[in-house]
Amino acid sequence: MNDVLTVMQDDWVMMALPFFFGALFIEVLWAYRSSTKHYEIVDFWTSMRVMVLTVFVDLGPKFMGIALMFGAYALSPLKGMIDTSWYWWVLLFFLDDLTYYTFHRGNHEVRLLWAGHVSHHSSQYYNLGTALRQGVGERVLKYPFWVPLALIGFHPGMIVTMLSISLIYQYWLHTEAFYKFPKPIEFIFNTPSHHRVHHGSNVRYLDRNHGATLIIWDRLFGTFSEEIAEEPVTYGLTKNIQTNKVLKVAFGEYAAMWRDVKRAERWTDKLRYIVKAPGWSHDGPDLRSDTLRQA
Repeated sequence: MNDVLTVMQDDWVMMALPFFFGALFIEVLWAYRSSTKHYEIVDFWTSMRVMVLTVFVDLGPKFMGIALMFGAYALSPLKGMIDTSWYWWVLLFFLDDLTYYTFHRGNHEVRLLWAGHVSHHSSQYYNLGTALRQGVGERVLKYPFWVPLALIGFHPGMIVTMLSISLIYQYWLHTEAFYKFPKPIEFIFNTPSHHRVHHGSNVRYLDRNHGATLIIWDRLFGTFSEEIAEEPVTYGLTKNIQTNKVLKVAFGEYAAMWRDVKRAERWTDKLRYIVKAPGWSHDGPDLRSDTLRQA
């Protein structure tokens, strides 16, 4: 237990909070001076309240997830072989980034996972405040995705540190202050332009660009979309949440999913409402993103 608590205290995200709020203050000043509509006061404070809720919800799953990592690490045949040498950190960076891509893509393609992630996409504004509006329910199922890295032989402390670095990097992606960077950067790395696409409700942009630090996984696995000037990104959901009540923002999709499960008569359809992508229906139009794009 002491090892788990020590690793939890080593989470760099909490230590980065002064940077987060400092950058947020600078962006607010930029938005005010440029007379843009990047912020809306009620929406912003909803994001802040969701952030506080996420911090508390995260404690239990994070403790259990790190405990699972230690259990897997104890069973690893490579335990002790992988140390803190730089080349192991480089390998861990790529493995962590691929793991995040898998987890994040799953959040958009499995409705049970989407129900925990949707709050992050619920804002119709795109700013650094939105970055702090994390998926609340997703914390419950997040950490087991990283357990295989411990089974490979990476110490849980290394895994949590890399997770933290990845999340810190993703923070600055939530801004319209930058358009695009030189092509080599845009080709390899996730950038604000790529992540704006990810937050778009345009059919072209739905469920695209799931990467964390790198965008190469999206290019390799067919989930990449370029931001094009001819089609500005419309932020939010295909059917926006018409409330700023924190509990409904955080957990409302679970209730909607449960209503769909109850109205389905066959058990196979009930299960499909849980495991298929958002938008699937047993008795209505198929509104999944891939189906909409084909249409």
